[in-house]
Order: sequence, then structure tokens, then C-alpha cells
Amino acid sequence: MRVSVVDAGSNTVRLVIADVEGGVPLPVHTVKWKLRLSEQVGADGSLGEDAVEQLVTAVAAAGSTAQRWSASGPLAFATAVVRNAPNRQEVLRRVWTGTGIRMCTLPGETEAELTFLAARRWLGWNAGPLALLDIGGGSLEVAFGRGRLPDFAASLPLGANRLTQEMLATDPPAPAELKALRRRVRHELRDVASRIRWESPRTTAVSSRTFQQLARLCGAAPGRHGPFVRREMLRQDLLGAIDALAALPAAERTQLPGISAPRAAQSLAGAVVGHTALKLMGVRRVVVCPWAIREGVLLRYIEEGADWWTDTAVDPETAPPPRAAALRIATRPG
Repeated sequence: MRVSVVDAGSNTVRLVIADVEGGVPLPVHTVKWKLRLSEQVGADGSLGEDAVEQLVTAVAAAGSTAQRWSASGPLAFATAVVRNAPNRQEVLRRVWTGTGIRMCTLPGETEAELTFLAARRWLGWNAGPLALLDIGGGSLEVAFGRGRLPDFAASLPLGANRLTQEMLATDPPAPAELKALRRRVRHELRDVASRIRWESPRTTAVSSRTFQQLARLCGAAPGRHGPFVRREMLRQDLLGAIDALAALPAAERTQLPGISAPRAAQSLAGAVVGHTALKLMGVRRVVVCPWAIREGVLLRYIEEGADWWTDTAVDPETAPPPRAAALRIATRPG
């Protein structure tokens, strides 16, 4: 069986088509559309008309591509940039009427749970008690668990793009801006980091393109070596990466290993979030996981069937109560 997933994030819309026979999502084709939706958000957080039209066009193209590859779906969802928009309902309605594809937004905690599942499946039970961090454009997801699903999951407004726009006004940023950014990250992370420190995970995994690029900057193997090369990152190296990124304007950061042009501006904020989180959690070393939320969606679909997605992808503001039990998500402390 072949299944497709569409993920609309702050920078790109990504389509993954995977064969799912045997319980493992094996990618056969991927496509991405660089929309940079986060740069088209109004002062109140709403997506503008041009951004919505671009999103509709990209999702329609993703649906057509999935059909050409004989894939079911796509299972379509949008992350924080749409989830937090005041006109979210209108955006989702426009996607539905313009493409015939019912896109949804998932709660941040659900995103954390799905990404945790992907990391658990990739790293295996040998990872032991596992902590997971995923930096997106609009939010930071954190999870911890000893089993297949996390015992604890949280989503915090610490996305790399969000913080860049809200906290770093100059390029390169002034020392006072970086200091204020660290202060905000520490404040937001205080309770969640205390929980992770208390749990003492055996393994801490990080996912997302932001962490992958930062790991490359810190000396991890480049992507061309394939997903099965073990990639790790030390907290002390991430601190050095902050200094390197802060010394350069965004346009020149692309000269550094791993830093791509679309994420150059937000790479510094991502590094600050990552380093501060690891320091507060008492974590010195992380492993970079190539699987993330899209693979988590595919895994849940494989393991629990199409009804799982039907029940999960409903909008809580407009839909009746789900037919099946909701995802098991621990509440944020405090």
C-alpha cells in the first residue's frame, strides 16, 4: 500500500509518498514547495490572501502528484503558522474547496506525540527512557516517555522563525537582543525543562530541519551520507555555533556548513533555543533523528488504520466528538 502525507509548515509545504507494507514507511518520492508562509503573516497573525492562494496551489499540486504515484491520501495537516492564525478556519475551508483535500491542524501536543513515536521507532528500545525536542518555525515540541508513546508532551511558543521576528530586530543582532532572547526562552522552558531533568532520559533525540542544520554546523555528517549514519551533537558545540551565527548577518550565514538560505535568518534563534533547552534539561549530548512528524503520522496510520486519521484530523471547533479514544497526551506541568 502507498500513502502520502502533506505537511504545511512555516517555510515549506512538503509531500512524502511512502510504501507502508510491512509496517515501515519507506519513502519513494518527496516534493517540497517553498512558500515561506511565516513571512506573509499579518500583524495579528492572520495569513494574507496571497499566502492562502499559494497554499491552495501547493496542496493541489501535492494531491495531483500523489495521484500520479498511485498513493492514497494525502493525509494533510498544517503546523503552527496556520494553527495559530486567527483566520485558520477560513484558510482550511479555502484549501478544502480549492483542492478537495481536507487539511487539518493538530494541537502542538499531538505533534509532539507523533514526533516522539517516530523517534522511538527509529532509535528503538535500546534508547531507553527517551526525551524528544523538535524546533519548528512557530513552536518547540518536547516529549518524554519510556514506551511507544510519551508520558509527557508539551508545545511551547519557541519556534525559530517566530522568535527571530519577535526578538531579533537587527542583523546581526545586538548583544542585548540575544540576552533578551535567552531570558524569554529560559522563562518559557522552566517548567518543562525541570520535568525532563527530573526524568533523567537515557537518550535525548532532536528532529526537524533546524536541528539537522545545526548538527551539520557542529560537525555532524552531511545529508548526502544518507539517513543511517549516526549523527550526534554536543551542547558545548552548539554554544560555539551560536557565536559563529551571531557574528554574521543572515545573508552570510549560508557560508557556514549546513546552513541553507531559507533558514539562515532563523538559524541563530534556533541555536539559542536548542542550547538553552539542553542546558536547562541537563543534557550534554543529543542524537539527531531523521524521522519526525510526517513519519509519525504514517506510523499511526499503519498501526491503527484510516479511522485513526479520520478521528484525529477533525477540527475541534466544528466537528462532533471523535468516535474513538483521543491520543494519550500528558498535560504540561503547572
